[in-house]
Amino acid sequence: MEPGDEVLISACRRGDEAAWGILVDRYKRLIFTIARRSGLDEEQSADVLQRVYTILIERLDTIEQPARLSAWLTGTARREAWRVRRRERIAGARIGDVAEALNNVEDQDDLPEDLLLRLERQHQIRLAVEALDPRCRDLLTLLFLTSDPPSYAEIAVALNMREGAVGPTRARCLQKLRQILEGDS
Repeated sequence: MEPGDEVLISACRRGDEAAWGILVDRYKRLIFTIARRSGLDEEQSADVLQRVYTILIERLDTIEQPARLSAWLTGTARREAWRVRRRERIAGARIGDVAEALNNVEDQDDLPEDLLLRLERQHQIRLAVEALDPRCRDLLTLLFLTSDPPSYAEIAVALNMREGAVGPTRARCLQKLRQILEGDS
């Protein structure tokens, strides 16, 4: 099981490159998704990702609530995506219209709060699934994270278990997942 954000932030402050690698891997998907859902293309989203991590490095010693790192990164990614969109809109305006564009920039493209909350919750669930033992992780992935979920018979063969054990095992795995998520809340 990987360490929590508080432990990782503390290790990063001490210069632990492995901890930094874990943090980057843990949050890169969330940050990139926020940028993409903001209407940015892949290259712009990658720039936002890089900028968010640069800001994190610059402000690492000032983060007062490491347990809320996910929320901090979400907010930072959102602001950086907004800046990129604004810069693109202004660059697309004619030179004579730049002053007017600056005065009339509306933030209509911002992500709704419910979408940001849903993205953050999806990220928490993904981390919780990763924290499960391999059998539960594999079972829940097959059941809920595949585009075409297999039948219980196919799952039993894939995981080398009795077909009748799939349902009860699923229930136990979901309970474990719930406990992990409630511990993070």
